[in-house]
Amino acid sequence: MKILREILNRVNIINSVGDTSIQIRDIKFNSSNINENDIFIAIAGNQVDGHDYIDSAISSGAKCIVHDKNLENTKDGVTYIFVKCSREAISIIASNFYGNPSSKLNLIGVTGTNGKTTVSTLLYELFKKIGIRSGLISTVKIVIDKKVFESNHTTPDPITMNMYLNEMVKSKIDYCFMEVSSHGIHQKRINGLKFTGGIFTNLTHDHLDYHKSFEDYRDTKKSFFDNLTKDAFALTNIDDRNGNYMTQNTTALKFTYSLNSISDYKLKILDKTLDGMLLKIGDNELWTKLPGKFNAYNILSTYCVGSILGIPTQKLLEKISELDSVPGRFQFYKKNNITAIVDYAHTPDALENILKSINEINKGVNKIITVVGCGGNRDESKRPIMGEIASSLSSKVIFTSDNPRNENPDSIIEQMKRGVKSDDQKKTVSILDRKEAIKLACGLAISNDIILIAGKGHESFQEINGVKRKFDDFDVVKEILNNKK
Repeated sequence: MKILREILNRVNIINSVGDTSIQIRDIKFNSSNINENDIFIAIAGNQVDGHDYIDSAISSGAKCIVHDKNLENTKDGVTYIFVKCSREAISIIASNFYGNPSSKLNLIGVTGTNGKTTVSTLLYELFKKIGIRSGLISTVKIVIDKKVFESNHTTPDPITMNMYLNEMVKSKIDYCFMEVSSHGIHQKRINGLKFTGGIFTNLTHDHLDYHKSFEDYRDTKKSFFDNLTKDAFALTNIDDRNGNYMTQNTTALKFTYSLNSISDYKLKILDKTLDGMLLKIGDNELWTKLPGKFNAYNILSTYCVGSILGIPTQKLLEKISELDSVPGRFQFYKKNNITAIVDYAHTPDALENILKSINEINKGVNKIITVVGCGGNRDESKRPIMGEIASSLSSKVIFTSDNPRNENPDSIIEQMKRGVKSDDQKKTVSILDRKEAIKLACGLAISNDIILIAGKGHESFQEINGVKRKFDDFDVVKEILNNKK
């Protein structure tokens, strides 16, 4: 139990009615799971407005209501806190409720379009190998030292996030590496958190169904760095045209990294194969088991963070060379001289990067067969772009379902096919059933060919008409290749 007055510290309050010295048992923003003495925070969402459920929350036992809309009626015995923004309030209240855990460990956020999961996971694995107690909050999973929990969002809601951060503090975690999504920033989920540092990977076409414009998407990412404190660090990829823009107004200590530009940390690729790359960072050479130019950026940013935080160079190089690929990120399986690669690439830039990397390694010798789709109820404008990229950079493309959600999967595929140039039409085929599409790719492949299955990566399900059914690209292609004669 926490005293209400204490957990309202730093909240932008317009007005309050009632007793602020009451004891609060828990924080809720869903009226369906309210218990006695909870605080209910009413948030107006895109589809549901929490203000419509205030009476229900009170009936279930809520003793305090936080709201950012004027209320016509109030009830005796209930404390009402009228705030400027409920979304911001819930983040600060959650942080206060759990004792501001982000200030008791080193929280490092990774943001950008592509690479967030890989960089945050590599940092977690690196620090763990070095012997530093670490935590991870990512799209794939949440980890406290070695305890693994399921993750449902790239950036969790503020209550869940602070609860896990508090558990990390209890477990004496020194560093937590966290993906910071544009949704999480825009919805103020990270407000109230103290970051030791922030990393910018890149910025490309994504989430325009939510942000409406690229400028809004870009500026949302930038606000993360704007809000870093002067004792934090800001690390940015200046090969990206938005790299310097991200940190131009930050008060944090700035560092830059690149492959092509003048920067604080620079990397050169000396050799690359499907099994990894030989890299040069400064005057030091390093072998990594992660293939692809895009992974060179991920490795470099990981190295930079270790260097900025004072880890000796030789130890960094040694432990980075031991790191494995992140599940669903350029995860490959070889059978009978056929290589299958499963990757989360679901944006035009990510798909182009991985296909270019495969082509550079392949050198046009063998077929590259790509299985790809686009998610439903998401940004439609990227679909023809991804269709064009897949068909122009592959020997054969099989368009299929990704997570169609509540959209017609045939319509999604048709939109992807609109981007295919006339010369590449003969390379494409459409198979709605994703397993059948993967089966065809495996059937077309001969010795030394490469199959890329893009879009879903680590996901262990496929969502069709609002129903999630078990489906794992890696397990499916592994089973099919093992049975291939």
